[in-house]
Amino acid sequence: MTDCIFCKIVAGDIPSSKILETENTLAFLDISPVNKGHVLVIPKEHYETLTDIPDDLLSLVVKDMKKVAVAVMMATKADGYNIQMNNYASAGQVVMHAHFHIVPRFKGDGFELWPGREYECGEAESVMDDIKSEVK
Repeated sequence: MTDCIFCKIVAGDIPSSKILETENTLAFLDISPVNKGHVLVIPKEHYETLTDIPDDLLSLVVKDMKKVAVAVMMATKADGYNIQMNNYASAGQVVMHAHFHIVPRFKGDGFELWPGREYECGEAESVMDDIKSEVK
């Protein structure tokens, strides 16, 4: 895609701080990190969301993401890490090229878990049934 910033990074038209590059995957530092060492891992080929990525390619991306997550932990001396992916604008996706965030986490870094909500009586079963009926 000619207007995709990540495709331009893959093509070398825009510089990036590359961490790992393979035939199918590119990992690079996020230019606006949550914590120092925040890395983005993308398939080089343009796909918009997780569900668009072919399974065989996704397995390669996840394998490389695992390598990078270990490296991020070691290099930053992080206490943990989050792996996050936003799919579609309503979920916070800003760049419409599928990408995973590896965010190193540190005790006391000020970031909390999302607030949890409770199901009303019988609601969990209904939602579960609806989801199960859509699993292909």
